[in-house]
Amino acid sequence: MFAEKIIPLDTWVSSLVNWLVENHRGFFQLLKWPVDKTLMGFDTGLNALSPVVIILVIALLAWRFSGKGLAIFSIAGMVVIGLLGFWEDTMTTLAMVLSSVLFCTMVGIPLGIAAGQNDRFHKILRPFLDAMQTTPSFVYLVPIVMLFSVGNVAGVLATIIFCMPPIIRLTSLGIRQVDPELIEAAQAFGGNSWQVLLKVQVPLAMPTILAGLNQTIMMALAMVVIAALIGAGGLGSPVVLGLNTLDIGLAVTAGLSIVLLAMVLDRISQSMAGKNNR
Repeated sequence: MFAEKIIPLDTWVSSLVNWLVENHRGFFQLLKWPVDKTLMGFDTGLNALSPVVIILVIALLAWRFSGKGLAIFSIAGMVVIGLLGFWEDTMTTLAMVLSSVLFCTMVGIPLGIAAGQNDRFHKILRPFLDAMQTTPSFVYLVPIVMLFSVGNVAGVLATIIFCMPPIIRLTSLGIRQVDPELIEAAQAFGGNSWQVLLKVQVPLAMPTILAGLNQTIMMALAMVVIAALIGAGGLGSPVVLGLNTLDIGLAVTAGLSIVLLAMVLDRISQSMAGKNNR
């Protein structure tokens, strides 16, 4: 019954991407510019700072939001990364994660608020979010390379698309979970729609929004490693090199650095959400 292909979807997609490359390259370069500048700023800044300064800043954030235990763990984790010889790669990975999360937050939170307040917009947006979350991460790499070439910026752009859905979904969920009686009370006291949003709905939804931010950070860290396959730097490069050369030592030590960085970022962002919820 299905011996032959009937719907040439692959041909249609290839034709569409080729048409975009040939006719709208300038537009995609314009999209690339702010990401490039943001990534360059983070990467240059993090690699220019002394490791001691960065470790102290991370430890202070951990102590501020969680306590002494997480601060000590963060210091130990970052010191181990440095001793393994992956400090510069870690800073590049951190710059890529920060850039991705920044753009996801700038775009995702407003979209999530709009979806939380408008049922029709939520229904329109939902299938796109489903597709973005269920599409295998490797599938993003081919069109990204064709439209934006290779390198760190292309990796960040792929990461932004891949890790955008959680912050949109959880922002929308947080807005929808606000008690309608509280909204009615704010309106009864003369609050307009913007005042109700900024002073009632967003503060009450903040724990859920921060949970979405935590998920976005974790997905971004996973994707920037995969993005090494399209020439992105950071900790993904030694992992891919170890895979290609069967150097298990290199792959394991780079993987351990990724795990330690992920644990530090995860614990700090989770603590931020938990502290805001109290």
